[in-house]
Amino acid sequence: MNKRLKDKICVVTGATRGIGRGTAIALAEEGATVYVTGRTETGPLSIESCVKSINEVGGEGHGVVVDHSIDAEIENLFKRIGQEQGKIDILVNNVFKIPDEPVWAGGFWEHPIQVWDDQVGVGLRAHYVASWHAAPLIFNSGSGGLIMNISSPGGISYHFSSSYGTGKAGLDRLTADMAVELKEKEVNTISLYPGAVSTEFVLENAAKMGNPVENAQTPLLVGRSVVALAVAEDLSERSGSIQWVEDISKEFDIRDEHGNLAAPYPIRD
Repeated sequence: MNKRLKDKICVVTGATRGIGRGTAIALAEEGATVYVTGRTETGPLSIESCVKSINEVGGEGHGVVVDHSIDAEIENLFKRIGQEQGKIDILVNNVFKIPDEPVWAGGFWEHPIQVWDDQVGVGLRAHYVASWHAAPLIFNSGSGGLIMNISSPGGISYHFSSSYGTGKAGLDRLTADMAVELKEKEVNTISLYPGAVSTEFVLENAAKMGNPVENAQTPLLVGRSVVALAVAEDLSERSGSIQWVEDISKEFDIRDEHGNLAAPYPIRD
């Protein structure tokens, strides 16, 4: 079987669980070398277990403990990759901090101000910092490099809280503007919109509330959509845009581990 990402160096931030983990495994399915970050070093949902999964599906995994709220730790990550690999082909900015007290209702004035720092700091600023450090290494890969920002429909309509939506809308703007600045370097950027995704956090909270998760995309399907875009012949024409997982799934016949196409997102307009 032809491995489409053989010899490609990829980085996925926040990959101990959820979409990050699914993306790391999907990249590994295509033979990539994948660096993954997280704060949990060992255990079932950890850097160690993610690296194991990467290796099991045919990739080469490297795990690095990084707290993405600390700039120096992000810097050290990319220094290490530069020393070990000399380049990056694909950066997937996925890391996101769910506030210690999740806020899914109420007005912004009722939420601790720290919620802003959690969702905009780690969910937006950290992506900028990672991209800043990664850019010179991506330039070393030659044309066709990719910065994939995992965003959300919360960037265009109300979801969860004001701080959540602001972070996602900012990420979409960052994607669009980076595409303008990176065009002459032949590096592409995409803002990816998954729908409802059956992450561990979603499944756990659905179980607590007695609400079954139906018609959800799986983290692996989201990851396979990242791969489909990374190898798309018209990637440069899509650079700077928002791409929906459900559209990519249909266009390229991307299926999850159960053989299903991506379920459509019920709130799209």
